[in-house]
Amino acid sequence: MHSFSPPFTMHNSPRSMPRAFFVLLGVQFVSTLADNAFLIVAIARVIELAEADWRIPLLKIGFTLFYVLLAPLVGPIADAYPKGRVMVLSNGFKVLAMGLLLYGVDPLLAIVVAGWGAALYAPAKYGLMTELLRPALLVRANGYFEGATVCAVIFGTVLGGLLISPLMPELHWPATWVLHGTESSALVAGMLVLFALNTLALLVSFAIPDSGARYDPHSLHPWALVIRFWRENILLWRDSVGGMSLAATTLLWGVGATMQLLVLRWANEALGLPLDQAAYLQGTTALGVVAGAITASRYVALEQAVRLLPLGLLMGLVVPLMLLVESVPMAAALMVVVGAMAGFFVVPMNALLQHRGYTLLTAGRSIAVQGFNENAGMLVMLAVYAGATALQLRLSTLVLGFGALVTVGMGMACFAYRGQWLAARTN
Repeated sequence: MHSFSPPFTMHNSPRSMPRAFFVLLGVQFVSTLADNAFLIVAIARVIELAEADWRIPLLKIGFTLFYVLLAPLVGPIADAYPKGRVMVLSNGFKVLAMGLLLYGVDPLLAIVVAGWGAALYAPAKYGLMTELLRPALLVRANGYFEGATVCAVIFGTVLGGLLISPLMPELHWPATWVLHGTESSALVAGMLVLFALNTLALLVSFAIPDSGARYDPHSLHPWALVIRFWRENILLWRDSVGGMSLAATTLLWGVGATMQLLVLRWANEALGLPLDQAAYLQGTTALGVVAGAITASRYVALEQAVRLLPLGLLMGLVVPLMLLVESVPMAAALMVVVGAMAGFFVVPMNALLQHRGYTLLTAGRSIAVQGFNENAGMLVMLAVYAGATALQLRLSTLVLGFGALVTVGMGMACFAYRGQWLAARTN
């Protein structure tokens, strides 16, 4: 049981968003911008240190790891405290992570600390959105949220490319600030920019007001949390609508995280682009996601989201077209198309999952379950990609493999939930 008495009613007409939502949107934009630039800078740091190629996917794994390990805990924490304060704490971890990178520690350790903060951040931000908004506004709000998020991904990847490019000034961190005798990095100027961005996100987080939602207290004993979290997982998976949307988003988030790294390798091997320019190409995918997200938020109602299942299957058939592309303009166009399909599909599915999870559980706990499954899928896919990289599999093999995985996985989801899809089509 949970009670909810939002203080924003006077600003939340049936078709308008409360002002607090846009403050949340601002924090999300700045934080996501920094996260995506951080990944590019961390990859460049691994290359600068001349480490093995398989260490690059480990960066993404390290960032994602705590989403899974802390999943039983982060939901109750997000529900136990005002979510704005939880977001302050999470952004504090990201500031610490950038400080560690500046101090000369291993980039993998720094990105793990950032992932710890991101794991706390996810149920707080999405949970607050479900607390602030009526169900009728959730698809529209997710359109705003995903649009802002993907814009941040675009600018973040472009910013990351800029921060590691020759355009950045050469700054050398004082040698006394570097651990273990590590040589000074040529990436210091970019690291300082990211430190400033994370600090800005931390400061803006203080402006997020309390939604007024309060939940019944629960035990924070680790064993009790694990048992309850397991039951909540089963509850959401067994629900016909919740299980369908969770299966679809888990598969696509897992493949999407791996494709982020695969596109960087493809741009380098097939198109001859260095890392900074490959990051710009990666950003074009996000342009398509913005277009798809905006279109879905305007034309797809919450109850119509189930109808989009076959679109996920089609996405798997489009991915192998990467192997036929021989020019940068064609590559950019293909990435925009793939991104648009993903945005149009994921936004309604995400809104449906949030609404169903909030109905069955609570805002924070349902987002924690969603995050656990989606990020577990990401970890599995990234581990497969890291293993394939260590085995030096050809790029064409990886592209065809991931395209087939999306097609088969979405085909199985369509078959398993064909009843819900047919029912939605007849309504």
